[in-house]
Amino acid sequence: QLVESGGGLVQAGGSLRLSCAASGSIFSINAMGWYRQAPGKQRELVAAITSGGSTNYADSVKGRFTISRDNAKNTVYLQMNSLKPEDTGVYYCNADVVVPGGDEYDYWGQGTQVTVSS
Repeated sequence: QLVESGGGLVQAGGSLRLSCAASGSIFSINAMGWYRQAPGKQRELVAAITSGGSTNYADSVKGRFTISRDNAKNTVYLQMNSLKPEDTGVYYCNADVVVPGGDEYDYWGQGTQVTVSS
C-alpha cells in the first residue's frame, strides 16, 4: 500500500512537502509519481521519477516543484515551492511495484488535499 502525508492549507507563495511511503510485499519499485485532481477536472500527472532518478514534470510546475525518492525507504517526495492557487487539488501518489515472483502492480495512494489560498 501507499501512504501519503504532508498536505494542508498554505498561502500563495508558500511551500509544502508531500511524502509517500510504500509498504507490503515489495521486490522493487520502478517509476513513482505524483498526480493531482482539481475539482471538476481530470487527474493529471504532476511529476514522475524512475528508479534511476530520471524525472519529468508538468510544464505548470517546472522550476517550482521537485520530486525525489529514497529507494531504501521505498518513499517518494514532492517538494512544492512558490505555490499558486491553481495548484489546489487532491494529490495522489502512484507507484509501479514489482512483487516477489515478478508480477507488477500499479498502486495508488488515498490522496492528500493541498489547498493554496490567494
